[in-house]
Amino acid sequence: MYSYQPKVTNLSQSPVYPIQPDVRFKRLPFFDVLGELLKPSSLVLVPNSSQRNQESIFVFYLTPQQASDIAINRDIGPGSKNEYLIQVQLRFCLLETSCEQDDIFPPGVVVKVNNRVCPLPNPIPTNKPGVEPKRPPRPVNISALAKLSPSVANHINISWTAEYGRGYVVAINLVRKLTATDLLQRLKSKGIRHADFTTGLIKEKLSEDADTEIATTSLRVSLLCPLGKMRMVTPSRSTTCTHLQCFDASLFLQMNEKKPTWTCPVCDRPALYDNLVIDGYFQEVLSSTRLAPDSHEIQLHQDGSWSSHIAKKDPASNPTVLSSPQKSGVRNQNTI
Repeated sequence: MYSYQPKVTNLSQSPVYPIQPDVRFKRLPFFDVLGELLKPSSLVLVPNSSQRNQESIFVFYLTPQQASDIAINRDIGPGSKNEYLIQVQLRFCLLETSCEQDDIFPPGVVVKVNNRVCPLPNPIPTNKPGVEPKRPPRPVNISALAKLSPSVANHINISWTAEYGRGYVVAINLVRKLTATDLLQRLKSKGIRHADFTTGLIKEKLSEDADTEIATTSLRVSLLCPLGKMRMVTPSRSTTCTHLQCFDASLFLQMNEKKPTWTCPVCDRPALYDNLVIDGYFQEVLSSTRLAPDSHEIQLHQDGSWSSHIAKKDPASNPTVLSSPQKSGVRNQNTI
């Protein structure tokens, strides 16, 4: 149910937030949640306080198994970053229950774990006067500051600058960190979208303006990933995208592992991990013996078939089509 937060004119009139609201965080593809250490909890304002700087204290415990899992699953090999593969992860979001929430840090937030200051993502600089720079919306790994003992409590002190009528929530989970390779394997295990599906899309696109005087009889598609400018290996796109152009799943996942934006490199619309599919049509094209080694484009035809494009070495010349010449009165469409 939607939790309405009335806007107030001063902190002494601030509403009383529920201690553990029914807030749902958006799933992070690079982390599997293994356990809930602190349920989503409100950053509670001090009643009748006129101070903008507020503080909340939370406590969580680890079970013997959780403490052991964190301790033994560390990447401590030569050249490693001594990284925890199973992590104690802290997240913030708005106190909003109508839909799943993105990560967002409260303004002026400072986090202490067991009386030690926790490093947070550096704020992104802004040129707008009077606007506080915002931190990148990322979870925080607090494993190194946690006490890995089931008999000892872990204390979290959070201080922040309160905002009129705007509540925040904190949650702490035990998570397993995944890599781009892990997500690629999971994507492949989902199976490949059948080539017939894309064949149907091609026919549909090429029949859209069949009644016009100038009809589109073919479409060009690049076999180069728009991210790496190299021929794709695992052609993918989001089910929410309307274009046929694909991108390489491996490169896309590697880029989101470094900086998760989950944005389609073709149309700049959201391309969430759960919506990614491997395109069987283009996978067949890339593995076909009909495709020339130096061909970086293909031509799609009205019947759903394709032919190869090879660019001449003379950069001033036009691509040569390895198919029957097009009839007069028709046009090509280069972007799909």
